[in-house]
Amino acid sequence: MSGVYMTMLAKDTPSPLLESDGLPAARPGKEEKADETVQVRIDPEGLSERIIKLPVSGRSFYCDGKKLWFAAAGKTRVFDFATRKTEDAADGTMNYRAGDKKAYVMRSGALMTAPFGAKMNFTEKADLGNMVATVDFAEEWPQIFDEVWRAFRDGYYVQNMHGRDWKAVKEKYAVLVPYAKTRMDLNYIIGEMISELASGHAYVTIGEYPKPERIHMGLLGAELSKVKDGFRIDHILPGAPYSETLRSPLTEPGLGVEEGDVITAVDGLPLKDVDNIYKLLTGKAGALTELTLAKAGRIVVKPIADESPLYHLEWVQRCIKTVDEKSGGKVGYIYIPDMSAEGLNEFVRYYYPQLDKEALIIDDRANGGGNVSPMIIERLQREVYRMTMRRTSTLNGTIPEGTHHGPKVLLVNKYSCSDGDLFPWSFKATGLGTIVGTRTWGGIVGISGSLPYMDGTDVRVPFFTNYDAKTGQWIVENHGVDPDIVIDNDPVQEAAGIDQQLLKAIEVALEQIKDRKPLPERPADRTFKDLGLQQMP
Repeated sequence: MSGVYMTMLAKDTPSPLLESDGLPAARPGKEEKADETVQVRIDPEGLSERIIKLPVSGRSFYCDGKKLWFAAAGKTRVFDFATRKTEDAADGTMNYRAGDKKAYVMRSGALMTAPFGAKMNFTEKADLGNMVATVDFAEEWPQIFDEVWRAFRDGYYVQNMHGRDWKAVKEKYAVLVPYAKTRMDLNYIIGEMISELASGHAYVTIGEYPKPERIHMGLLGAELSKVKDGFRIDHILPGAPYSETLRSPLTEPGLGVEEGDVITAVDGLPLKDVDNIYKLLTGKAGALTELTLAKAGRIVVKPIADESPLYHLEWVQRCIKTVDEKSGGKVGYIYIPDMSAEGLNEFVRYYYPQLDKEALIIDDRANGGGNVSPMIIERLQREVYRMTMRRTSTLNGTIPEGTHHGPKVLLVNKYSCSDGDLFPWSFKATGLGTIVGTRTWGGIVGISGSLPYMDGTDVRVPFFTNYDAKTGQWIVENHGVDPDIVIDNDPVQEAAGIDQQLLKAIEVALEQIKDRKPLPERPADRTFKDLGLQQMP
């Protein structure tokens, strides 16, 4: 179980949580000077049996042997081993180094200090105004380069480095490091070095470097065109109320904005002689902005910084509509954007409302990966072995609950990557259905977080992967997953709104529905005869 645990290293060390009789400890006959030498003894035998669970929960621990400081719920708390009580020590998460006289917290970008103890009031602000760090890039960049090379040497998923002479690879690129003149040069050199492994997920993201402040354009979630008196709203992107990223500014209830309306002014500035409305929306993302419309008059909106989620939502809804219309309502459609929290949420959002469909099309195209594909595969694998009914409903339930009964078709393309690769591989390995599209990306050697580099460089070392449980062979990497039916989208037709892969998936699903055996309807009402009882009037 999760919690905070302590172990006594030496077998004769008593637990700090031992009960006492409350009597004062016996006084020693002669007071001896404390030995300041610290000796640590570890008795391996029985070590696991000396573990105790502390009555605290939190993070960022520091212990002086008598008290335990830790962070919890935005505060620093302290547990006293003698009294067994936990009290608040300070507001905020304390940072402390053993032996220091003071601790500090960060508040609104300021470093606040206080004398370290059981009670701390962080009111003293440290003056960092004159603090300057001199960085010697000629020393720092080779250090970062070496650390990256060692991280791959010690952490790469196979020790043979895919058969490459890793020392020779380092020598090949190390000679270029002294000629790096910008931080981006170093990033390029590191990227070229780790790419020698021909492995997916070998990423390097640039560390600290000078860059201008980005000014976000205010976007209205609409497609506009220039007309005589301003800009006409040709199309409003539909939003969704369940996510702030899907907020479409012009669809807020009560605004009364319609397609075809003309925006004549922004914050009172006329648009008649303005050739680009975004000149007046620069820096307006997230800021209340007044628009004057020819029909609706003056309204106040809050522009957004990114319209891509709105376009994506509109595309998904168009796919759902296409599948519904082309299949006569028999086939459902689910798009999974990634295999992380968003992807799982989207699967749940569209899977359960479509359980009554005779077939499902699951769209894995451009799936950005993650790690939840086993959960989705397990859900799709479930088979109905029992039915449930109730008098007040015409819908019969299934056991397991939430089980879809019918054919399943999976859409993939070359942008189905990482766990978006493993999903179609697992879909095929478990015999869930037919895969339609093009070969997937082909990169499943996985990663986790980055080691800490001095300038914030983020380097991901691929350190684990998957192989086939039946054959014992490697899978997917550098090839991808081949679909059962190969079909690519013609760019011209796709730009015209024709999704050839989706249309093929609908065709396959409708054909497979012909062999689907529906689940049985509820039996006729029972009588005493059915129950083996004597019939009674």
